[in-house]
Amino acid sequence: MKIKKIVVASTNEGKISEIKSIFKDVEIVSMGELGFKDDIEETGETFKENAKIKAETVAKRFNLPALADDSGLCVDTLDGAPGIYSARFSGEGPAANRKLLLKRLENNTDRVAHFESAVCLCMPDGKTYFGEGKTHGSILQEEIGTNGFGYDCLFFSADLKKSFGVASDEEKNSVSHRFRALEDLKAKLSSP
Repeated sequence: MKIKKIVVASTNEGKISEIKSIFKDVEIVSMGELGFKDDIEETGETFKENAKIKAETVAKRFNLPALADDSGLCVDTLDGAPGIYSARFSGEGPAANRKLLLKRLENNTDRVAHFESAVCLCMPDGKTYFGEGKTHGSILQEEIGTNGFGYDCLFFSADLKKSFGVASDEEKNSVSHRFRALEDLKAKLSSP
């Protein structure tokens, strides 16, 4: 399938740059560049459902293929929390989210976690394609590094053997959940 242009249902520059690095032969524009400023309510119960809601909304608005991602941090001992609520875990932003996570894991030696991502490409005719990816690791005792965003400085990557907070963008992108989900989607799009 040959796609010339994709609208990304996000204004997150980190996500957009990651998508551009994988879909090099496609024009990638953010919904913000096209004037879409509305919040899209994420009412799904899974990453996949939320990605589809966002992609469908933007595809319908612009009559163009739209790509959305929904992702988050899942901590085993917290029954997968914060999960789909990762961005609004504390209700007070990224720093408060990290603080609440550390508080919930206080005195807990089981800190196994993974980042999970679902991406959805929605075509103007309503046909949808999905990709999914995970990256495994554990939650650190304290923040290490200032690179990345969200929970990156608390996540020790099993692949990189270091915090995402000290990893370069290139290192993180090579093993990230979003990278793996986008690669999964790209493989599905190129298969007959």
